Amino acid sequence: MNVHTTAMLRDVQTPTVTNSVSFDIFDTFLVRACTNPEGVYERAFQLSPAFALFPDASVSYVEHRRQAEARARKEALQRRGSPEVGIADVYRFFPFRLFRLTRAALPELVAAEFAAELNLCRANPYVLAKYQEMRATGVRTGFISDTYWSVSQLGELLQNACPGLVWDFLYASGESGTNKGDGLFPVYLAEQGVTPDCAVHLGDNLHADIDGAKRHGIAALHLPQASAALMSVFNREAQVARLLCRAGASTLDGGARTLRRLVASRVPPRSGAFDLGVTVLGPAMHAFDAFIADRVAAIDAGSGKTCVAFLGRDGFLSHQVWHAARTEPAVYLEINRRVGMMASADTLAPLVELIDKLPAIDGATFAAIAKCLPHGVVAFLARCPDGIAAGRKLAAALPDLLDESEITTLAAGLRSELMGYLRTQLPDLDRCTDLVLVDLGYSGSIQKSLRRIFDIEGVTARLHGLYLLTLDDGFVECSDDDSYEGIISDLVVTPHVKRMLLRNVALLEQLCCAPTGSVLGYRDGAVLHEPHLQSDHQLALAGDAQAGTLEYVAMACALAPELGMAPHGNLDVAAGTVAATLGRLLLLPTDSDLQLLGTLRHDVNLGTTNLAPLIDDSVLAAFQVTQSLPDACIARDPPMWLAGSFAAISPAQGFLNLLFGSNALPADIFGDVKCGEIDVSLVSATGIAGTVKVGCYRTGFGDMRIRIPLSRSMAIRTVTVTVPVARLAKEAVIDGPFLQSGESVRQALRDSRIVLLAPPQVRRSGMTGSNRYYSADAADAALVIELLAPTAAVTVLSIGLTPLGGGRILAMD
Repeated sequence: MNVHTTAMLRDVQTPTVTNSVSFDIFDTFLVRACTNPEGVYERAFQLSPAFALFPDASVSYVEHRRQAEARARKEALQRRGSPEVGIADVYRFFPFRLFRLTRAALPELVAAEFAAELNLCRANPYVLAKYQEMRATGVRTGFISDTYWSVSQLGELLQNACPGLVWDFLYASGESGTNKGDGLFPVYLAEQGVTPDCAVHLGDNLHADIDGAKRHGIAALHLPQASAALMSVFNREAQVARLLCRAGASTLDGGARTLRRLVASRVPPRSGAFDLGVTVLGPAMHAFDAFIADRVAAIDAGSGKTCVAFLGRDGFLSHQVWHAARTEPAVYLEINRRVGMMASADTLAPLVELIDKLPAIDGATFAAIAKCLPHGVVAFLARCPDGIAAGRKLAAALPDLLDESEITTLAAGLRSELMGYLRTQLPDLDRCTDLVLVDLGYSGSIQKSLRRIFDIEGVTARLHGLYLLTLDDGFVECSDDDSYEGIISDLVVTPHVKRMLLRNVALLEQLCCAPTGSVLGYRDGAVLHEPHLQSDHQLALAGDAQAGTLEYVAMACALAPELGMAPHGNLDVAAGTVAATLGRLLLLPTDSDLQLLGTLRHDVNLGTTNLAPLIDDSVLAAFQVTQSLPDACIARDPPMWLAGSFAAISPAQGFLNLLFGSNALPADIFGDVKCGEIDVSLVSATGIAGTVKVGCYRTGFGDMRIRIPLSRSMAIRTVTVTVPVARLAKEAVIDGPFLQSGESVRQALRDSRIVLLAPPQVRRSGMTGSNRYYSADAADAALVIELLAPTAAVTVLSIGLTPLGGGRILAMD
């Protein structure tokens, strides 16, 4: 992702016969404190007379400004043979009446846009240094720009961004009537008396600056705004912001994106993970750090003694960023959800709450969590298949399975050890009036546990949780004296969007996590860790991403003041930028992201030794056969990185999942709809035959699904299922067949343990083809499937068909 402009600038050599060096202006010598040039139009709108009349019409104003320029250039090309225009020509095509203005307002709109340029333009410090170096050697320097601004206006912009700047020449395409791609370079050479072989030009546009210069014999150096990969990320972030953020996509980000690309251009590439830290994770965590510092300052201003603590393991990177950006003290506290809940257990409630959140649990996991394995729990699990119970079922039964005194006694011992550790890390704990807890989020389980522990132990410090993401309805029982806040709150994105982000947050946790095992307990004020479960490769990758994050923070802290930019000056805007940046990574990853991160595995961190793969596209693809696409978008774990798994199937599937996450995926378009029925024959081993009528469903992609329920009550040892697929499609590609089981059809279809039937169980009758493809030779061609008797209450057999060579299947009325 790295452009590495600095190295290229060092490579600029003055020609042997020194004569002239020219610089492009916009996005080369000058950069803007906005995401793209449309930020100028947005700021211009705010400064225009239209804003007072229509303050919410920013999007329409910006689009009409863009369209006006396109029309002006088209007319100029038709009339004069050149698309070059001036700013007044552009606004001649602006729809004044739409905004209740007259044409007399044209100078005001031009003035507003120029004021916006003056407000947003900054000198690129790296290019400015090269400019001054060249000028100091006696080389003639100046500027050549393709722009609608006049030479005098360009001069004012340059002087405003860099007071005292001087130049030998300045050319603007709008005044010259020709651009760099056509005749502007020859005009410059002729008027300045410069020979091409003694000239150098620097610019960002490959066609205009580089090809245009070389076409006329001028040496050229390409200084792109960003690499193609980083531009793709920016484009995706803009789309994510439009879909996810309540305030939509603002181009006025305080210079955050410009800062990102300038830092990326200066940092030499090391690895894919390091570059991810520099370009994505670093900017997001830097903004989160600014949010933390702002809120800590506000808390500190109203308290007697404030302490700041970052919660491990997920707060590890945030803690590093804090110390990279400032000198104020902060500690790193290693407390996990399991330890916090158990230490706060003066009743069974915390243990019940924790167990209820687990999808499944066995005896070893229960013992690791509760530090005991009561006989009642052993007996309950013995009655469950393979000794594994659903967490919600065990949680409901716990009050009848164990003596509450066992848990409270264990909790008292763990609480004593925890308090010893806290006082070691926070010597001022008993004098502290306000303890700030920083973490990725989400519903403040550790904050709540510490509140209960502090109340039991007589610690009076108020607790303030500062989080990257919050499930805001999870804090309804928060004490009135305590507080919580997330930079990505439900005021930034909707609760629906928030849950989609959290469904995919395991990736972010792995990138931010400490390279240690989870907390097991404490002894003499020190932490006891479980063995870390991640591979050396995964630890190294996360370490590289964290190193890139810290590199970004260090450079951004130094560069932002130099540019006069305050990317976090408005934390509401910064929150939207963080949501778009992280939302893009989590919900709309690029192929490079999938290649880099797709092999990571997630530590469940509840006393288990389970490592779950982040991406499992095969499970997700099967799930879309057994259910619909919208159902797949709410699939429970696995896969841990649901959006990444969708993207691994195809970019289109990844984008549809994003639409679902933003509540913009119509179920009647992408859900399954009934398109017919088919008779399926069932023959038992004893020869008893029967026919059942099952529904056929069309997916949003035009595929077909057949789902055949089988019941244990059929009391058969084996069954042969004949599915006459030729009646549905003469030629098709088959997905499946898949089996799922449960207590009901609904539960079976939601079962993530999807079994793909082996080839010996499936044969073809009356058809040719291999692998998944078939072509029917006869009208009654069928799939013949051999099944053992169902052991679950209900077993569902699902088959997917992608018809080939036919028209679109229509839904039934």
